[in-house]
Amino acid sequence: MTTASRIVEAGDGGISWSKWSVAAILGVPVAAGVGYWCWRHFGTEIGLGKKSPSSDGRTRSALDVPRKIGEADASEFTAGMTEEQNPLKKALAHKDAGNKLFKAGKYAEAIECYNMAIEVCPTDKKQDLATFYQNRAAAYEQMKVYERVKEDCSKALELNPKYVKALQRRAKACELTQDLLQSLEDVTAACMLEGFQNQTTLLTADRVLKELGRKHAKEAMAKRVPIMPSKHFIKTYFSSFVEDPFTKSLKNGKESDSAEADLRGLARARQAFIQQNFEDIIPACTEEISSVDSSNKDEARILRATFYLLLGDHDNALEDFAIVVNSDEADVKLRVNALIKRASLHMQLEEPSKSIEDFHLAVKLDSENSDIYHHRGQVHLLMEKMDEAIADFNKSVAINPNFPISYVQKCYSDYRHAFNTRNMEMMQEVMRAFQSAIERFPGCSECYTLYAQVLSDQQEYEKADQHFKKAIEVDPENATIYVHRGLLHLQWNGDLSKAVELITHALKLDSKCEFAHETLGTIEVQRGNLRRAIELFDKAIPLAKTEMEMSHLFSLRDAAVAQAKVADKMGINISNVGLP
Repeated sequence: MTTASRIVEAGDGGISWSKWSVAAILGVPVAAGVGYWCWRHFGTEIGLGKKSPSSDGRTRSALDVPRKIGEADASEFTAGMTEEQNPLKKALAHKDAGNKLFKAGKYAEAIECYNMAIEVCPTDKKQDLATFYQNRAAAYEQMKVYERVKEDCSKALELNPKYVKALQRRAKACELTQDLLQSLEDVTAACMLEGFQNQTTLLTADRVLKELGRKHAKEAMAKRVPIMPSKHFIKTYFSSFVEDPFTKSLKNGKESDSAEADLRGLARARQAFIQQNFEDIIPACTEEISSVDSSNKDEARILRATFYLLLGDHDNALEDFAIVVNSDEADVKLRVNALIKRASLHMQLEEPSKSIEDFHLAVKLDSENSDIYHHRGQVHLLMEKMDEAIADFNKSVAINPNFPISYVQKCYSDYRHAFNTRNMEMMQEVMRAFQSAIERFPGCSECYTLYAQVLSDQQEYEKADQHFKKAIEVDPENATIYVHRGLLHLQWNGDLSKAVELITHALKLDSKCEFAHETLGTIEVQRGNLRRAIELFDKAIPLAKTEMEMSHLFSLRDAAVAQAKVADKMGINISNVGLP
């Protein structure tokens, strides 16, 4: 349930490095949607660093100027020849006339000159012909005749496949005409030829990737098949609540231990939860809700809504939550729990105002419920509202000082505040508070994980690694911790092999860990293993619960596919570069 800019990892009750932090650790250009790998070590293969009219990366006008070499050669080559006997010189003269008309804003007249230049130019002068087509494309661009722009750029690229100016212009025309796949391929080729050094081209790539990602995500979400998260994910999700009515009822002994009993409705759902038969919970809750004489419909409806939420079935989740929230007869604890979960769902759906509104309603109903402040604190962290986050975590801890996750997240929000304000005295106090949290709650992996991330932020990598290892000892089935430790090794010493080893192990523990698939995919892009990266993104995409998450993943996949296609066209020999 991560998002592109997310800090809080929903479902594990804690804080996660954001996707942009992952990009920074990997050394991947953020401007290109985290999807591009800098091909510097292949520079000589694709002509990087060689000065030419089309690929030297210099700032140009809309038109390519006459080739200096062509002009110099012409004076010797054409000595004693008439205009009729020197077609190239005549073509260059037509081009020069077209350039003057272009600069005067007379685009139709300029096109006529470029037409004549193309007509008389010898067919073996490919560089010059490519320039004429590209200049004519620039004139059509000014006239907003984008199909002709694409045609002329394509002709220029047939003559000179590494013509950056033509690639950039066709990419722009394709973007404007919604031919996004071709636009991405062109801008990717331009990025590679420029060594990923041109910020304007990178920003274009980022824009096209995002637009294409949104398009693919919208299409995929319409056909998405809900997938139940892993058992560990579900367990840690429920552990982030102290006042959850369902789990409290289990602790109070309302469940049945008998597998032989003919259980129905909510009793059946309780047994399914205990036995981790999570696929049966929604049908069991539906059975309870459909019962005429049931007194547990509200509890069953919240449990069903919770699993709809975990599946990513947002509409059904919102419908069930709304019924309980709007019921004056429902127990206050149930209504508050529904409001908290609905608030978190609104945040996933990029509706922060609705999220905060639900938290306010929950406070009015039960101001001493620590879960409200704990989860609202996470939302405030996401919104970068540090003062509000600190106040919420303080309130949560004041109400329930023995809830370790709230306690350590209070430490983390205090750390963020101290870091942002450069308050070194407070920073030292926060570090002591983390150590105190570990002493108080030695069985809480979250304490070790958050402290490890803070230590890595302080560049105390060896200590951070020790605390990640301790977190794994406490919670050996938690795949997310292995991913974080892998990222630490990248940040610490750039050890890609160690990172891959740890994240691969995470996927063995939890094949449904979207974070692991995505992170390993990004690393494989960095290593040049594009086929493997695409496979990993393909596995991550169905696990995404929101259109925004899916859009981000499609952007990564689309970038890897585009790089693979361009590398194949350019003849770059990279292992696993082929498309699936």
